[in-house]
Amino acid sequence: MLDLRNRTLNIEARNESFSTRVAVIERCRYFVHPEKSDWTCFEQSASLDIRSFFGFENSMEKLAMKQYSQNIAKGKEIIEHFVNELKNEGVTYVPPWSEPSEAIPNDDNDDLRVQGDMSQSSGEFPLGASASEYSASATASKTTPHLSSESQFQLDTDYIQRYLGELSLLQESRLVQLRKWVADLQKGKVPSDSTLLRFLRARDFNVEKAREMLSLSLMWRKKHQVDKILSEYQTPQVVKDYFPGGWHHSDKDGRPLYLLRLGQMDVKGLLKAIGEEGLLQLTLHVCEEGLQLMEEATRTQGKPISTWSLLVDLEGLNMRHLWRPGIKALLRIIEIVEANYPETMGRVLIIRAPRVFPILWTLVGTFIDENTRTKFLFYGGNDYQASGGLVDYIPQEFVPDFLGGSCQTMVLEGGLVPKGLYMTEGDLEREGCPLTEDSIYHSVSLGRGQVHEVLVSNNDPGSVITWDFDVMRQDVMFTVYRTRVPVPAQSPSGALQTIQQMNPLAPDPEHRSAIEKCWKEGQDYFRVETPVVCHDGESIQGSHVTSHIGTYILQWKFHCAHTLDLIDSFTAHKAQVMYYYEILRSADYRGSMSSLQSGNSAFSALSNRSGASSCPSR
Repeated sequence: MLDLRNRTLNIEARNESFSTRVAVIERCRYFVHPEKSDWTCFEQSASLDIRSFFGFENSMEKLAMKQYSQNIAKGKEIIEHFVNELKNEGVTYVPPWSEPSEAIPNDDNDDLRVQGDMSQSSGEFPLGASASEYSASATASKTTPHLSSESQFQLDTDYIQRYLGELSLLQESRLVQLRKWVADLQKGKVPSDSTLLRFLRARDFNVEKAREMLSLSLMWRKKHQVDKILSEYQTPQVVKDYFPGGWHHSDKDGRPLYLLRLGQMDVKGLLKAIGEEGLLQLTLHVCEEGLQLMEEATRTQGKPISTWSLLVDLEGLNMRHLWRPGIKALLRIIEIVEANYPETMGRVLIIRAPRVFPILWTLVGTFIDENTRTKFLFYGGNDYQASGGLVDYIPQEFVPDFLGGSCQTMVLEGGLVPKGLYMTEGDLEREGCPLTEDSIYHSVSLGRGQVHEVLVSNNDPGSVITWDFDVMRQDVMFTVYRTRVPVPAQSPSGALQTIQQMNPLAPDPEHRSAIEKCWKEGQDYFRVETPVVCHDGESIQGSHVTSHIGTYILQWKFHCAHTLDLIDSFTAHKAQVMYYYEILRSADYRGSMSSLQSGNSAFSALSNRSGASSCPSR
């Protein structure tokens, strides 16, 4: 409605399509500036009421908001076009309307109508001003959604492309919903859109599930002061000297690349030196560094980098890496990282995987998110050097020198952590670390002539028996036997134990051997592992792939190397051993083995004859 006397123009538009389900009202008002009579001001607002739209209410709201912003942008273009047209005609000023004594030219009214088609949300401008002189300030009614100006709309679109990547309309809408919820909830710092997007992706853009996951993560970060890790974390000296991991340039997609020489890592030594909490702090520091590097990469590369890559070298992996407390600590760390750093892993390259790796993967793989597991690529032996290997994912000039490339790295070679750097038992107990009192480890003392045996009744040829033990005092000899016939030993409850129960047959409390003196080796029983003398302070890990049905015997025996030692043994302290063993079913072992080729390791090899490995560490 045009009111020349009051110098106002009011435009109201309503939708006709889907009017029974959606109500859209858009209003524009043009009027004279109260202090500058030669300026025209305008206000624009809209209200949206979606009653029902086949379950797509949120999507329709987002669509309507984008369409409204496009209308604003188009309105500004129209205004600028006709202002320029007037300037080309030499018209830079239109006098105010006054009571006419003759008919008013229609052209003036037409110009006003053109200016009123669709303009900026709210603003003022001299009729003869250029677009660059235009300024605006948004106003809206209480029922009007917040809608951006044309320049802001362009910025939002560019921002999405530049910092977030391709998003569907539905995904954008879900991101807006989650951001609004966080803004209403958080009184302090609000997570970035890229962070919100990671949580949405982790929950398949289900806003409720993403909100729950994010809420728990925000509380966890606040409780543990995670935001201060980058500034306050002090890397322990033992980590600086023995942890074989670090950042190394980027992959071909521009993602930050982290190298971890897991096969050279002394898991037990690091855990006993810094504790489980110390290893967790180290991991969180790496994750926070990864987030920071992704932000830097996004700024410098001109495209969104929302994940980082991990290259894990397993050369040297053996049974000492399957130390049970170490596995438990690893699973706890995986659980924490999965819950609080979702969708940060772009690709994981596992290279030089030896035959022992499937055992570790069987234990750990099920705890890794399914989406993350799909990003794992495995290479056995030297396959990583062939077509489809590292150079497909890492620039040739960045391939590390220890993998045959020309690029030097700052990553350490690792190695065994000296026992002198271990935390004391008191320190571990005060930290609440379970390494010293884990119930899965058994302790036994052996005197002269005594043995300790664990009997395993095996009905599953191809299953794998693994062991891990520490010699706490004196020397012991460790051997593995197999008997042709079942050994009639019983558990404390009186019932025979089987491999399916994952428990040993009860050892003799008087430390006598289950092998009868009348039995003949090679006929009644067989030595399936070469005896190993284990000295005070050593840690031993190994495995044996069973090949027969029968009873397998893990035997520890007090050992004296010389006659003088034998004399001294009468007065010496008893030998002490802490041990743990586990049986892996053949179905699990073979199932995971079938996906990998066998690889050789300088520290671990399965014997072709006995199918076993043992590895002492000092």
